[in-house]
Amino acid sequence: MILPISDAPNPPGRPLVTWVLIGINVAVYLLATLTLSGAADPSHPVVQEFMRDPTRGVLSPGLTNYDVLVFEYGFRSAHASLLTLFTSMFLHGGFFHLAGNMLFLWIFGDNVEHRLGRLGYLGAYLGTGAAATLFFTALSSASDVPLVGASGAISGVMGFYFLFFPRNVVNVFVLFFVFIRVVRVPARVVLGGYIILSNILPYLGQGAVGASGVAYGAHIGGFFAGLGVACLVDRRERESRPDEFRRTKAEGTPPERRVTFEELVSSGRMRQAAAAYFSADDHSLDRMAPREVLLVGRWLSEEGKARAALSAFRRVLASHPTGVLAADAHLGAGLVQLKNLERPTSAYQHFLDVIDLEPESEAAQIAREGIEFIERSERGDVG
Repeated sequence: MILPISDAPNPPGRPLVTWVLIGINVAVYLLATLTLSGAADPSHPVVQEFMRDPTRGVLSPGLTNYDVLVFEYGFRSAHASLLTLFTSMFLHGGFFHLAGNMLFLWIFGDNVEHRLGRLGYLGAYLGTGAAATLFFTALSSASDVPLVGASGAISGVMGFYFLFFPRNVVNVFVLFFVFIRVVRVPARVVLGGYIILSNILPYLGQGAVGASGVAYGAHIGGFFAGLGVACLVDRRERESRPDEFRRTKAEGTPPERRVTFEELVSSGRMRQAAAAYFSADDHSLDRMAPREVLLVGRWLSEEGKARAALSAFRRVLASHPTGVLAADAHLGAGLVQLKNLERPTSAYQHFLDVIDLEPESEAAQIAREGIEFIERSERGDVG
């Protein structure tokens, strides 16, 4: 048995939306199973509809009112509705189905919630859950078997996590005969194994729904929906242009000659340099000297303009992914996210990249101190 049980590092604060989603799923399951455990009434309209499918034969003596609820509010591809597109995310086929889903949401949800913000995270959860169901429908449009469970939405959360937190580690409980141990595995290995080994390969062998009733198609659709939206969020952050600089005009520029971005930086006119940088078109931005862009990014960070600074650092990384410049940009991005944006988990990714790129540099030493601070903070060793 191989079972993820936790991840590290984790963000500060409380993942309220994740807790609420877990609470709703558990409450719906307990309330429904406790109050609807009795045998279904054969005269109920939904039971009659259930029995009209000739593949089901006669009314099963084990059919319960909860089964009727699942049939009515689970998502059936052949009878799709907007209501069941969302109600199906909060119904589960059994206790272990619920427990497994909530464990994965508990492990991966808090970091994604902190990264997207509460409303953004809720929208991402519901949106990728809907996308997962629709992808499943595209693969099995004639099915009248109800699709239930939060796993499509949670797969979407895992798609976000795969892009945003590749350097995190997941603590995995391993039980193999007499071998019992908790091992630390890179997050991308765990998530890559989940999507490829546990879903894509079984889908290719068994179809959208496996013999055990696992909706592989929904898991695949949710994961790649989350990954795709994460790419859009990531790109938007990298290419953001703060209004205050986009609208600022360079001061003291002679009308007969426009001062270049590099000249503004070298003369210490950082505000005007930032204005020139963010007002340039994308093609010009790619051609600007990366060292000067790094200096502007550091000035923006010192001025408390964190998102603008992060955009500058990440544009350098987009054009110079390796070498000393990349290490300096990763360090700048990590420090601004740790100190200004309170995103220690995102900073952790950048600090590890600094160490990989330039392990013996001063930047790497600062990055190691940042990692130590993050780890101590998570243990509660830092005030």
